[in-house]
This record gives sequence, structure tokens and C-alpha cells, in this order.
Amino acid sequence: MGEVAGRRIVVGVSGSLGSLAALHRALDEARRGDAELLAVLAWEPPGGELAHGRAVFPASLAELRQAAGERLLGALRTAFGDAGPGVPFRGLVVRGTAGRALVECADRDGDLLVVGAGCRGWVHRAFSPSTSRYCLAHAACPVLAVPPSPLESELTSVHRRFSLRLPLDARELTDGVQN
Repeated sequence: MGEVAGRRIVVGVSGSLGSLAALHRALDEARRGDAELLAVLAWEPPGGELAHGRAVFPASLAELRQAAGERLLGALRTAFGDAGPGVPFRGLVVRGTAGRALVECADRDGDLLVVGAGCRGWVHRAFSPSTSRYCLAHAACPVLAVPPSPLESELTSVHRRFSLRLPLDARELTDGVQN
């Protein structure tokens, strides 16, 4: 990665609601600090590196990288539309685990690493490694962990009710909404 003068805001992007919230917060930080925004999407082959190496017919790494790049572009379009973020900006696709890739990218003095805090449920934490926890433990720069939006938990609840075929009263969805 070439050296660029000035401060950078490095943000992890996956396309999830949490990463989109982190992307918007990173944009706010970039605007406030007159900094470059560096959006990083980390990818690994399905099943991880070991499974890919042992596969009889492994997927093409070039195709997997291209799909990751398309996912990054899709997330950026979702977050900023066609106009873009309006600050100096770069996107980067990195092969590796998300936490390690983000920590390695946020390696300069003055960098700020922004990540979504992810799910707070104990079941999810027990079975899924936390990118934000990894970054907080290993980054050499300040890390800003953006908490999940309350809307995210509401959407998860509605999705759970639909998947379990439980009744849903639409008035429940508008209880907190004011006109």
C-alpha cells in the first residue's frame, strides 16, 4: 500500500447493517478531521484457507476476489449512492480474516480504525469470532467501535418472527414512530 500524506480513517466494510453504520460514522470522522476515507473489505475462500487448499475442485481465487470487490462496491453504493462519499476516498479488498486485515491496514500514525461493534448476544459471541474485539485488542491506533443501530435489533426480531411463522401485528412496528 503506497503512502498517502495526511490522516486516514480506515473502516471495515462487509455490507452488513453494522458495517454500513460504521461506514457512515467513518465518513463523519473523515469530514470532521479532513482525512482520507479507506474502506476495507476482507475476504477468505469459502470454508477458510485450509478447506480451500484441500478442496478437490477449489473455486478460482480470481473469481472470489472479484466477487469481494463487487460486494465492496455494492456496500459503497448502498451507503453513498452514485455521488460517492464527498471526501478523498479509496476502497481496498484484502485477502484474510477481517480483524487482521483491518489492523494491518490501519498501520500509520494518525490513523483511526472504525468498525461495527456487531451482535451483542452471548450465543453469537460464543460461536463467531468478533472482528471488533480483535481490532480493539491488536490495533496500534485508536479504534472506534460503532454500536448496532436499534433498528437492526428490530429487524432481527421481525425476521425471527417471520421465520418461525409467528403472528406479527404491524402496529408493533410503528409504536416508536412519531409523525
